[in-house]
Amino acid sequence: MRRLFFGLEIPSQIKGRLMKVRAEVSGAKWQSAEQIHITLLFLGDVEEERLSAVCEAARNIPLAPFELSVTGLGCFGQPCAPRNLWAGVQPAAPVASLHSEIKGQMENLGLITESRAFRPHITLARFKRQLGSVQGLLAEYGETAFGSFQVDQFILFESEQGSGGSVYTVIERFPYMTRAM
Repeated sequence: MRRLFFGLEIPSQIKGRLMKVRAEVSGAKWQSAEQIHITLLFLGDVEEERLSAVCEAARNIPLAPFELSVTGLGCFGQPCAPRNLWAGVQPAAPVASLHSEIKGQMENLGLITESRAFRPHITLARFKRQLGSVQGLLAEYGETAFGSFQVDQFILFESEQGSGGSVYTVIERFPYMTRAM
C-alpha cells in the first residue's frame, strides 16, 4: 500500500516567506519547507496495482493554468485552541474546481475520498494535545500577501512517515496540456 495525495507545489520564495511566520506557540508542530504544499485530494492507502489506473485517470483531467495568491493566515478551530494554522489561497474557485475534477475521476475508479467540504489552504502548523493560542499570529499576519504564482500542473505525491514528520515524494506530475477538442 502506498499513502497518496494530489497536491500543488509552492514556489521556494513563497515558502521562505511562510517560514518566517514560525513562532513559539505551545503545542505547535510546524511544517518544514519541504512539507509546505496545497493538498487537492487525499487518497490515503492505495494498493500498488491501482497506481497506474490512478495516474492514467489523472492524465485525463483538464487543467487550465491559473494564478494563485497566498494571502493571510487562518486556523481551523478557535484561535485560542486551534487544530491547524494555515495560509490562505485566492482565488479558491480554480483550486476547488481542480479538486472536484480529481475527486470525480478517483471516485470513478472506486476509490473512497473524503466527504468533508474542501477548503484550499496551506497548512503551516498542526496542534495535537497541548493547545496554544495563535491569536497574535492571526493579528500580525492575517492580511499579509506572501506572493503569487502560476499553477500549470498538479502532482501525485506519496507520503511516508519519517522521524521528522511526513516525507513527500513526487510520483508523477500532471502538467497543463492543450487538448484537441
